Amino acid sequence: MDVGGSGGGELRSSIKKWKIIYPVYLNSKKTVAEGRRIATAKACPDPTCIEIADSCAYLKIPCAIELDKAYPRDFFQVGRVRVQLANDDGTPVNPAIKTKKQLMIQIAELVPKHHGRTKKQEAAVSSSTGTTSKPKKKNRK
Repeated sequence: MDVGGSGGGELRSSIKKWKIIYPVYLNSKKTVAEGRRIATAKACPDPTCIEIADSCAYLKIPCAIELDKAYPRDFFQVGRVRVQLANDDGTPVNPAIKTKKQLMIQIAELVPKHHGRTKKQEAAVSSSTGTTSKPKKKNRK
């Protein structure tokens, strides 16, 4: 599944050269030994491939989601995102982001603001503040 980028045969031939970002690289709930690659303070809790791809699209970085791949250290973590940091001539796609680490930090800042997360949080807040009355239990002896 491709997200962003331009179509054509050239995209398919060079996609193997793109950098790979697994969601665990940005997960603040994981340790470095479990695969986290950025500081816990800069990481975000439980990012998904879709959120990472949407963040890349926002940053105007071509990316492709690969849902048939799993993280080697934990094969239950399915999915990864390939990103194009540099053009074929070596120039950065986005001059503000030159390295993979810079990109991961930028994505980790954007993921908590993702529209899917904000909707989930609003739904959780509205359901917790709702005035649903629960029937009281009677003491039976």
